Amino acid sequence: MPTFVYMTRCDGCGHCVDICPSDIMHIDKTYRRALNIEPNMCWECYSCVKACPQFAIDCRGYADFAPLGHSVRARREEEKGTISWKIKFRDGREKNFVSPIRTTPWGSIPSPTELAPPTAEMLKSQHLAHEPDALKVPALPALKPDQLKREMV
Repeated sequence: MPTFVYMTRCDGCGHCVDICPSDIMHIDKTYRRALNIEPNMCWECYSCVKACPQFAIDCRGYADFAPLGHSVRARREEEKGTISWKIKFRDGREKNFVSPIRTTPWGSIPSPTELAPPTAEMLKSQHLAHEPDALKVPALPALKPDQLKREMV
């Protein structure tokens, strides 16, 4: 389910706009508040929910963890190093989940323009850009071409 913004809590800081991978969080030019311009295109990554310092963005949870008529609140607490999820059921019961923040610091990942262009050998590799260096491992396992073939039965 897509995210939605509580306009009374939003201060228009733009953190959600900066982090949205699908570029659908925008700042309304009249009210200077965030809004999801295309809810149907939301990836449901909840990056904006976690990045919002005003806790102005909420998400609609999935039926596998919260049934119809519930509410979900996510809160990123940098000082504690946690992300908390609070689910409130229709009958008033609440469940709280706390997870550690496992993201890298802002600006610690180089942009593709800062990296050397890939060589012809790298383009033939099964690795993604700057793997295994970015993962800080000497090598990643790779399949040999004969392991990729499947027999027809």
